[in-house]
Amino acid sequence: MAGNMLTKERLYKMENFGHSIEKPVYLYRPTHTEQVADIFQQATKEGFRVGLRGAGRSYGDAAITGGGVVLDFTRMNRILAWNPETGVIKMEPGVTIEQLWRYTMEDGWWSPVMPGTMRPTIGGCLGANVHGKNNWKQGTMGEHVLEFSVLLPNGKEKVCTPEKNKDLFYSVISGMGLLGVLTSITYQMKRVYSGSLEVKAWAEPNLTGVLRAIDEGKDEDYDVGWLDSTARGRRSLGRGQMHTARYLKEGEDPYPYQTLLPMNQDLPDTIMGIVPKSIVWRFMKLGLFNLGAWAANLAKYTMNRTIGNHKTYIQSLVAFTFLLDYVPNWELAYGRGGLIQYQSFVPKDTAEDTFGEILRHTQRRGLPSYLGVVKRHRPDHFMFSHAVDGFSLALDFKVPPRKRAKLAKMTHELNQIVLEGGGRFYFAKDSALTPDVVEAYLGGETVAEFKKLKAKVDPNGILQTDLYRRCFR
Repeated sequence: MAGNMLTKERLYKMENFGHSIEKPVYLYRPTHTEQVADIFQQATKEGFRVGLRGAGRSYGDAAITGGGVVLDFTRMNRILAWNPETGVIKMEPGVTIEQLWRYTMEDGWWSPVMPGTMRPTIGGCLGANVHGKNNWKQGTMGEHVLEFSVLLPNGKEKVCTPEKNKDLFYSVISGMGLLGVLTSITYQMKRVYSGSLEVKAWAEPNLTGVLRAIDEGKDEDYDVGWLDSTARGRRSLGRGQMHTARYLKEGEDPYPYQTLLPMNQDLPDTIMGIVPKSIVWRFMKLGLFNLGAWAANLAKYTMNRTIGNHKTYIQSLVAFTFLLDYVPNWELAYGRGGLIQYQSFVPKDTAEDTFGEILRHTQRRGLPSYLGVVKRHRPDHFMFSHAVDGFSLALDFKVPPRKRAKLAKMTHELNQIVLEGGGRFYFAKDSALTPDVVEAYLGGETVAEFKKLKAKVDPNGILQTDLYRRCFR
C-alpha cells in the first residue's frame, strides 16, 4: 500500500457507540493480514499513528484515534475451521458474536461467554476481554481462547497459547488493541442441548436485597440484576429486578433441534406484532430526562413487584442474552449529546457501601443514571484485568451538552469513591479514567510491565488510540 495514507479521500467522521465523542480519522478496512503489515511498515516510515477497531461498540474512546489511521476489521470476518464434534472454531477477528452463534448453534454449541449485544467482533471482544452474565462461573471470553496469532507492529507474527508466548497471550487479550492485531483466533465453544433457558424473575426492594440475591444465585448458569438508579432513601435505594437462568439439560427440551435452529432464535421486529422496533427509540427519547426516567423506573419496578414477581418461564438463548439488541439504535434516544457508561468492579465486602454511595452521589449531583446493571465476578490473570471477587455496577448517563463539564467532574468524583472501595474499571466502557487512577487500580508494577512490553513489540509507538493517550500518556 504505497503513497500517502493521510489523504482527504480517506477522512471519516468517527463516533463512539454512545455518540458522545466525535473525531476525524483516516479509515482503512483491510481484508487480509498482508495489508495490515503494509500499513504498519508505512506508519513506521511516515510516523503516523494507528488505532484498531472492531464493530465500534465501545462506549468510550477505545477505538478512536483522532487525526490518525483507524483500521476497521469487519471485512476480515472469515470462519477458518469448525469442528462440530469438539466445538473448536478458528476464525478471523472481524467475525461478530452474531456470526459466531449463527454458525455453531445448529450443531449444539454456544459461546461460554457472551456480552449483552451480538454486534461486537470477536477481536474487539478479546481486546477488551469481555464478560457476560456468568463471569463468576465461566470467567471472561479470553479464558476460552485456545490459541491465537497476532501481528505485532514490529513486523513479527506470533502464535500464542496459555503456555506458549504466555506474556503476549495474557496481555494482547485485554490489551485494547495496543500491542498487536489478532489475525486468527481458536476458541472453545460450550455444548448446549437446547436453544432455550429456564429463567426466573423477581423484584428486590433495595440494593442489599439485589446483592444478596445475586450472590445466592451463583448456583444458576446466569445471574443479573437490573437497578432503578433513580430510587432514593435507605429502604428503596438500588431496588430492582433479578433474572437468573439455567441451561436445559439433555432430554428436557422435547424439540431441541427446532429451538437450536438460528431462524427460531431471531428477535422479533415488532412489539406485540404491531409497533415496529425501528421507531421505538424515538418514543424512548421523550422520556429520557430525570423526571421521565424516575416515572418509567417506578412503573417498571411496581409492575415487576406485582404482576411479574417470582415468575418462571422459558426464553431463547438469544432473547435472554442480547437484551441490548431488542430495540435497534436505542442509544440514539439519548439525544445529540449521546451517552457514556460508567462501570465499576468492587470487592464483595465493600460493594454495598461503595455502590450505595455512587447512587446517592449521582442523585445529589442531579445527574442520575437512567439504567443500572449489577453482575457477579471473579478475578482473572489478564494484564488489564477489570474483575474482582465481587460485583460490578454499570450505569448509563445522558450527556447533556450544557452539562458535559459537570458530568465529567462527577465521574472523576466517582473514580475516587470506587478506589476507596478497592475497586477496578473496564476500559471498554470508560470515558473518565486518568493516568493516576489507572495506576492506582492496575498497580504501578502492571503499568510498568505493559509499557515495557509495548516498547518491545511496538518500538515506534505505532498503535495508539485516544484512550491510550488519555490513560497512559
